[in-house]
Amino acid sequence: MSHPLLRRAAAGFAVAAVVLAAGIASAAAESPKFAAAATSFPLDNGLQVVVIPSHRAPVVTHMVWYRVGAADDPLGKSGIAHFLEHLMFKGTTTHPEGEFSSRVEAVGGDDNAFTTDDVTVYHQTVAKQHLALMMQFEADRMANLTITDAALLPERQVILEERAQRIDNNPGTRLGEAMSAALYQNSHYSIPTIGWAHEMATLDRADALAFYNRWYTPNNAIVVVAGDVTEDEVRKLAEETYGKLPRRFDPAPRVRLQEPPPQAARVLTLADPRVTQPSVHRIYLTPSRVSGDPAEAAALDLLSDILGGGSSSRLYRQLVVEQGIAAAAGTGYDTARMGDGTFSIGGSPRGDATPEQLAAAFDKVIADLIENGISDDELARAKERVRASSIYSEDNPTVLARVVGQALATGLTLEQAQHWPSVLDAVTRDEVVAVARKYLDLRRSVTGYLVNAPAEGRS
Repeated sequence: MSHPLLRRAAAGFAVAAVVLAAGIASAAAESPKFAAAATSFPLDNGLQVVVIPSHRAPVVTHMVWYRVGAADDPLGKSGIAHFLEHLMFKGTTTHPEGEFSSRVEAVGGDDNAFTTDDVTVYHQTVAKQHLALMMQFEADRMANLTITDAALLPERQVILEERAQRIDNNPGTRLGEAMSAALYQNSHYSIPTIGWAHEMATLDRADALAFYNRWYTPNNAIVVVAGDVTEDEVRKLAEETYGKLPRRFDPAPRVRLQEPPPQAARVLTLADPRVTQPSVHRIYLTPSRVSGDPAEAAALDLLSDILGGGSSSRLYRQLVVEQGIAAAAGTGYDTARMGDGTFSIGGSPRGDATPEQLAAAFDKVIADLIENGISDDELARAKERVRASSIYSEDNPTVLARVVGQALATGLTLEQAQHWPSVLDAVTRDEVVAVARKYLDLRRSVTGYLVNAPAEGRS
């Protein structure tokens, strides 16, 4: 999927884009900065703090981003980053298990966490008067986590059961894992975030503590606060909480291994009796904003919108509306990674069409775009949709915090995140076609077919 800031927002945003198009188009020469009011400052212990004022409601989103994810799992210990995310809710030397979440709930807030290949994030959304409490709890578990076998062993079983239910019993997710493993030949992105079950089953207290002590230090974290706050307010609270923590160590630079030039198209088929609607999925190896040229990343994002960004996209118009061979078709671009990302295409056949025929139809649409180019109108509409999505995200502190946090935690600067709309607006028609020709090459791809099979023929 493309980055939230860059992706065309569903339903309401599409309507808004039409309403705003005239005004936005006239301002194209001066693309507004994203989160223009955002500021950043370091604490003495190395923790980075970002403040994004948004005074539309007396609410704040508080996010702690650790620069560590599943791609940093040690060899043979897959799933440990995600496992530690779960264990961070098991209490500290100061607060027992469950107290943090119960306090958030008691003040009417929400809290959660997530792990990706590159980051681990803990976040709360609360009324602004409770921000100090959130910082106190997060600072406490940044330094004082307790891990016991009594807490760890049941949680390990919970994650193994989660994997069994969400992945092993889901044909589509199993195919996705196999496709990633086939696409990434050198990078740890080939390993699922949740981990391989046989490795996950061996993770123990020593593994969790070692990972915590290696990565969870103030100088490896970014705190983002977005909402009804000022920089002075956040600075004072941050210094009173996070600022008192010592920097325990200096993490080694994170490495994302470069992929070798792909040599051959790869095709996978997963047959399962639980598949009721066959589908075809394809992923191409592409650069991200961090691993490649930002201008190419911007062109790829607009290419995704033009090819498969909604009901006006080429795939939808030609394959769903005109030819009637697809029930659905769309694209996505994963730009928010430290290493190489993916450009994806997928859809489900309709009527007598087969997944293979739909994949061939994808190729024809792409070939036509490369040969004949795109129109000024297509490019303008794609840019308008991106701008509209960016404008409306300014109303949501959680989206603001997530977009900026993701950028900084994967290696970009605040200024680069803020000026991304300008990079997008500078993209030309020729640049969109150039990235399509360069990166939508079957040799750079893995195509996966998800099909039905008799129960005895499950594979």
